[in-house]
This record gives sequence, structure tokens and C-alpha cells, in this order.
Amino acid sequence: MSVNPPHPDAAADPSRSAGAVPRVAILGATGKMGRYAVPAVREAEGLELVAELGSRDPLQAVLDAGATHVLDLTVPDASPENVAFAVENGLHAVVGTSGWVPQRRARLQEQLAQHPGVGVVIAPNFSVGSVLATAFAAKAARFFESVEVVELHHPAKLDAPSGTAVRTAEMIAASRAEAGVGPSPDATERDPDGARGAVVDGVHVHAVRLRGLEAHQEVLLGGPGEQLTVRHDAFDRGAYMPGVVLALWSVASRPGLTYGLDGLLGLD
Repeated sequence: MSVNPPHPDAAADPSRSAGAVPRVAILGATGKMGRYAVPAVREAEGLELVAELGSRDPLQAVLDAGATHVLDLTVPDASPENVAFAVENGLHAVVGTSGWVPQRRARLQEQLAQHPGVGVVIAPNFSVGSVLATAFAAKAARFFESVEVVELHHPAKLDAPSGTAVRTAEMIAASRAEAGVGPSPDATERDPDGARGAVVDGVHVHAVRLRGLEAHQEVLLGGPGEQLTVRHDAFDRGAYMPGVVLALWSVASRPGLTYGLDGLLGLD
């Protein structure tokens, strides 16, 4: 697998400009994402894979391997402990695990304040295309009266709505609030079965779980006499690897918490 993501200038990334190669330990290396991440990190220019940990391996193995960076691809219940361990030991962390709700991020920021040289990147989605689609939709949403989000995934996905859809809705809501755009018109008075979907910051989000799908999202924007659809499709987890590598390259130059791949692509 060859991964060639866009990467920051060496001058903007001390670890690259100084010639220091990030030494990466992957947590969740045997999982669905981990099986793609292991060869991607191993083959990426300027990264060194030093440890591959499964769910039952002790975190001490990360330190024993001499890692400088941790890539967490585990599960929501384990991820906060893994990241806290990394920060406490001065290791940079890149996180692709869901479940990082605002309360968890706030606790992490408190910990990072005690370790000012450590960087953590948490990405609801590592797909460059997906991040771009969300950014485009957020910019467009201020120009349309109506907006809704539909996310479609495989039936083995554990959370709904997806983290990507939640972040998309949050960014859309922030964009519309900044522009003074009111809520989407909706005359619904009765919805006992939740047919109108979840509501995230005032934006309706609908989740589909269907065999044959991987990861897909549509943002539907409507105005008088027209509709704009912004859609992204990921057909396998290889789509996330350029973003993973980019985050591992960049995290050392971004102390504190970076939430979303947006900042690494210059979109925020």
C-alpha cells in the first residue's frame, strides 16, 4: 500500500525539519482500521513503526518499544485511558476512535495543560475527501434555507449518528449562526417514532445502516427552486490512511488538542 498524503512543510513541523523520525506505536493494530494502518505506517516516508498492540497487550509495551507517537484505533471505552497514558508519558497521540464527546475532550485538554509540549489530534474522519466535503457543506449552508444530513454505513457500525455526521452538523450550525440564518423550516407537529431523525445543534441528521455500504454521507441543501447535494463516498478503509499519515507527521508541531483534520489541511 502506497500512501502519499499532502504533508506540511518541514519548516512548520519541528520533528521533520530536525530529522527526527516519529516512532509510532499502533493500538488496535489487529482491528478493522488497524489492519490498514499497519502497512500504511510501515510504508510511509518519514515514519517508523515500532509497536503493534492488540486489545490485551499492556501499554507498557509502547514505552518499551521507544515510541514517540501513539496511533489509537481501539474502541470508545478504551481510548481515553490510552490517550491519557500517552500524554502522561510525553507521547504525541493521533486518535481515530469514536466517542470523544465534548466532556471527554474537555478532560483531555485539562491534562494537556499539564504537558504543554504534547500534541493530540482527534479526527472524527481521516478521509481527506470527507473532511473537504464537510467544509464545503458548512460554507454553503449559510446560503440555503434548508439543510439536512444523511449518513449511510455498514450494519456493523456501533454508533449512530456517526461522528462525522455529528461534526458536519456542528459545523453547519456554526456557519449558519455566524451568518444569522435561522433554523430550517419544518411544519412537523407529530413524530412519535422519530422519523425526522436526530437533531444536532438544530440540524436534522438521519442514519442508514445497510449491508453493502461502507461509509457515505450526503448533505442536502435546499432553497426556492433549487437543491444542492454534497456527497462523499468511502469504499474501504484505505481512504483514511493518507489522513492518518498526515496527522502522524503533523501532531508534534501542534501542542495541545487539535479536533478534526480541518486544521491540518488549512481549512479552519
